[in-house]
Amino acid sequence: MTKDLKKELMLPSGRQVSIPTGLFIDNQFVASESGQTFQTINPVTEEVICDIQLASAKDIDAAVKSSRKAFSTTWGLNSTPSERSKLLFRLAELMERDAQTLAELEALDNGKPVSVARDADIADSAACLRYFAGWADKITGQTIQVDDPKKFAYTKHEPVGVCAQIIPWNYPIMMWAWKTAPALATGCTVIMKPSELTPITALKLCELMVEAGFPPGVLNCVPSTGPVGGAALSAHEDVDKIAFTGSTATGRKILEAAAKSNLKKVTLELGGKSAHLIFPSADLDQAAKHAALGIFYNMGQDCTAGNPTSS
Repeated sequence: MTKDLKKELMLPSGRQVSIPTGLFIDNQFVASESGQTFQTINPVTEEVICDIQLASAKDIDAAVKSSRKAFSTTWGLNSTPSERSKLLFRLAELMERDAQTLAELEALDNGKPVSVARDADIADSAACLRYFAGWADKITGQTIQVDDPKKFAYTKHEPVGVCAQIIPWNYPIMMWAWKTAPALATGCTVIMKPSELTPITALKLCELMVEAGFPPGVLNCVPSTGPVGGAALSAHEDVDKIAFTGSTATGRKILEAAAKSNLKKVTLELGGKSAHLIFPSADLDQAAKHAALGIFYNMGQDCTAGNPTSS
């Protein structure tokens, strides 16, 4: 990583930390093909934190080729479940080791309190990595009893392949873990497109991927905008699956692009809210407390925010 692709930041605690600002492809931070960058903004002060490399369609293609190569050589069916499990457990340990730094970066880029990022988001993310690390060697097929003695029927689970993951800005680290952990545990490779509003922790986590020992191309990270990077991933012929968390309008565009390209598998987690139901027998003090928490937690930026209230 060249000096130009790093930035020294002052954390809320007064500590300095170096963060990568390049695209992460093949376990290296690189400049975008076009040389374009975008600014990530501190939502509290509205000051520019730093400039991040902006992935173009050509950069997306390079990331896909890297992920396909890894899937065909060092990952996928060429890796053992125990190897994948070991690496995910190691990643969880590193995330917990750097929890304070990651939490302060999250606060800087996303605006949430450091304590919430550290004690809720990062703690949950490490637990998620461990959960799926435990599943890696427990995914098995079946032998199926059939009426014809001349036939032998069985099922075999195999990784889907190259998986593109598009995550939002409200839970950057937690969404990264939720999308990454199950894919890596099952042998898929990942191309992560973080929100252009909150790319910093996704890039910092790439450093931990290298330290943990993941082979090049297993996870690539391509900060970009939706109309550029998101559209390129959705329409790419060599992406086997795409997962997206965000708006319903964007979800429709992804579904259309997937259908018009290679009919890639699609998982969509789109916007929505859940009503609070408060019955006459409820403890109204407790109900009011939790109704307020439901709508205002994480500054109200939550796809399961409880609103409105019915009784």
